[in-house]
Amino acid sequence: MAKVLEKMAGQPNRKARFRCVISLIIDGQENQFEGIVEGSILTENRGQDGFGYDPIFMPDSYNLSFAEMGSAEKNQISHRGRAVEQLVSYLRNLK
Repeated sequence: MAKVLEKMAGQPNRKARFRCVISLIIDGQENQFEGIVEGSILTENRGQDGFGYDPIFMPDSYNLSFAEMGSAEKNQISHRGRAVEQLVSYLRNLK
């Protein structure tokens, strides 16, 4: 995180995204399920929870970093959660 913040110092465009893609192969047929959260890179670490880049990532329409959010709130909008929701829906609709 320190390196990212250092490289981005003074940069006006701080747009970022978290992206998760889950691939499922059944009988040789591949299906992909994607989750994306748009946001921005903060200028400093904020929060203690989460992992990875959570302390420097703030999702659009929020005023908290992922690391400042409770796990329930974060999981509702997470890129992983969105990808998993698509996967679960697909699996439920298999015949």
